[in-house]
Amino acid sequence: MSRPGFLLSAWPWRAVAYLLTGAVTGAVALVAMAAVTVVCGALALLVVGLPLLVVVALGGLPVAGAERRRLRLIDDEPAPGRHREPPAPGLRAWLTTRLRERATWRELGYALLFAVLLWPVDALALTLALLLPLSVVAAPLLMATVGGGEETKVLKLWTVTTWPTAFGVAVLGLLLLALCCYVLGVAAGARAQLTRMLIASREDELGARVVELASSRVRLVDAFEAERRRIERDLHDGAQQRLVALSMTLGLARLDAPPGPLADQLTTAHEQAAQALAELRELIHGIHPKVLADYGLQAAVADAADRSAVPVDVDLELPDRLPGPVESAAYFVVCEALANVARHSGATRARVSGGHRNGRLFLQVRDDGRGGADASAGSGLTGLADRVSVLDGRLALSSPPGGPTLLLVEVPCESVPAGTADHCG
Repeated sequence: MSRPGFLLSAWPWRAVAYLLTGAVTGAVALVAMAAVTVVCGALALLVVGLPLLVVVALGGLPVAGAERRRLRLIDDEPAPGRHREPPAPGLRAWLTTRLRERATWRELGYALLFAVLLWPVDALALTLALLLPLSVVAAPLLMATVGGGEETKVLKLWTVTTWPTAFGVAVLGLLLLALCCYVLGVAAGARAQLTRMLIASREDELGARVVELASSRVRLVDAFEAERRRIERDLHDGAQQRLVALSMTLGLARLDAPPGPLADQLTTAHEQAAQALAELRELIHGIHPKVLADYGLQAAVADAADRSAVPVDVDLELPDRLPGPVESAAYFVVCEALANVARHSGATRARVSGGHRNGRLFLQVRDDGRGGADASAGSGLTGLADRVSVLDGRLALSSPPGGPTLLLVEVPCESVPAGTADHCG
């Protein structure tokens, strides 16, 4: 409305259309709700009307739906309000879901308010801000027709008897109409904001945003896992195979080379190629170990325990595979915990235990070291805690001075058939 071209734009017409359709829709809603209530009240004496009372309770749904469509006349933002999907198909599930929703009862309350109070306000705003200025603008026309060219009454308040006065009143009416266009814009905007506030609470919008945020975080985790596996596959099938071929070529060259400086250089190159191949294999294993992809979390944790510098007992019971992101996060938490045990704890033994119960993965990593570990002091667990939280999991660390240190991980997940874990999130 602050733009110079507001009066020449479509917005004044859209404001008029919004208020006019509000008055018509509200009147229709009042008649329909009154008729349904009377019919249900009459039939309730025969018990037949009791099910029809459910229709009254759901009467806010079509009204709110019509209001969301009407909001497009005056509001460029998406129409608010979302209903939950029924847990199962069928009318019974749909009715149960709708009757238990707060949104349904909020929309019923809005429908009652709309039918009783709001639509008369729309009609009053149109009458005062549109019809009255138009009647002033039409003073010359009324004088020429109804008044016989001699006189006419303006707003039933004063009489105009001359043509110059009639045209002057018409000009005044045009100025008043321009001012009332702004009044209509304010009224329609306030009315639309009230509708948005009543049929969609702030909690619903925040809840929808939280759900979308959680879904986007899960999609990011899945994309990260897919990219990491692609890098691991490319290194395994590309660079590693070339290094193996190079190492074999250097080994054959050593056999064919006569003793001397050339043979010594070939030996050095062969050893360096073997060392690079070992480092690449370790890097590939760190990105995403093949044993985790092929055999699951239980086998991967056992493999990590075998490679640990501190003896580790493993007591992990997982009858089935878990979703890929869950297995990956749990595996790297265990690996980071065992690495911290070897570097900082001074422990002589560690233990990894846990299992999958009641739709949740539980892991415990315990050591008999000196304790005093702090996850916020750069132990490497902060990033893993963030990664677990993306999966709606929890990571807790207990490490009093003197030990023992206990790391707890809990992630909600469902087991999946073998061979499909890579595709679950």
